[in-house]
Amino acid sequence: MTAASPPSPSDRPGRGTAATATATAATPAGPAAAAAPADRIPTPSPVARDAAPEGPQRLSGAVWAALGIVYVVWGSTYLAIRVVVETIPPFLSASARFAAAGVLLAALLAWRQGPKALRVTRQQLGSAALVGVLLLVGGNGLVVLAERTVPSGLTALLVASVPLWVVLLRRLTGQHTSGWTIGGVLVGLVGLAVLTSPGLSGDVHLAGLLMVILAALIWAVGSFLAGRLPMPPNAITASVYEMLAAAVGALLLAVVRREPQGFDPAAVSTASWVALVYLFTFGSLVAFTAYAWLLQRAPLPLVATYAYVNPVVAVLLGWLVLSEPLTWPIALGGGIVVAGVFLVVRTERR
Repeated sequence: MTAASPPSPSDRPGRGTAATATATAATPAGPAAAAAPADRIPTPSPVARDAAPEGPQRLSGAVWAALGIVYVVWGSTYLAIRVVVETIPPFLSASARFAAAGVLLAALLAWRQGPKALRVTRQQLGSAALVGVLLLVGGNGLVVLAERTVPSGLTALLVASVPLWVVLLRRLTGQHTSGWTIGGVLVGLVGLAVLTSPGLSGDVHLAGLLMVILAALIWAVGSFLAGRLPMPPNAITASVYEMLAAAVGALLLAVVRREPQGFDPAAVSTASWVALVYLFTFGSLVAFTAYAWLLQRAPLPLVATYAYVNPVVAVLLGWLVLSEPLTWPIALGGGIVVAGVFLVVRTERR
């Protein structure tokens, strides 16, 4: 579930970048490690703070290719989640996804940098676990749960509000916020009001819409805390522990909801299995790797544009692939939300 504060490396990208620099955009669906989506959840990292080069520069084709991956893959995670929950219990699928991504990422990190790269203090482990639970269980998990009834495109538009909540959290803690930023937040909130207005969202129940907004708020809290807690210095190491903690948290919720008892692997559709593998490989690993690489080689304002491009991609894919309705209230409200996020990201980029 980012995006002012970019998603955490787990589901959507890794904590930092837009998250700290723009304090605005993380997205729960893209971190599945959405990498996040999401799996887009989705948080400032030490690398991100110093990664944006100063002054004009020519961008290579590799930068645009990586940006395209983040745009399309993270935008598509909402669609994939919608397909997964058609026949697989939401928290059970989330737990499996986070566990697989966390273990594989840990193995790759140990192979490339040695086992020492996974060493953290008890305090750092606790912080990473807390952030992981907030981003991936509270943020991404609620998105997965809500998408049983809420269209993927509409979900993505509501999740795009994460940067707005991050700005409000900063404001509540006494940080200076410019008038343009506040203006962007107000514009975005108007868009949310349109998207959730009774009678305008079609057959979607208000409870499902409010669940997505709650997910965005929880994701924002996790992104906000990630820049203030003693996290592991290596962003990928932090992502490993975030995902593993989220896997445990999601499994506990699955047990409470009695999802394992009602799960029949034989009843799972081929489309759901394919979508789950897609979230794990592309959403969590490929897109996250591209995102982390961009943090070191592209200007932060450019990287942060995924915050308002992902929802557009999600809406179009939901309409094209699942024939989700694209009504004028959704187009209008979504356009207003994206405009508000655009204004916030543009204003906060410095």
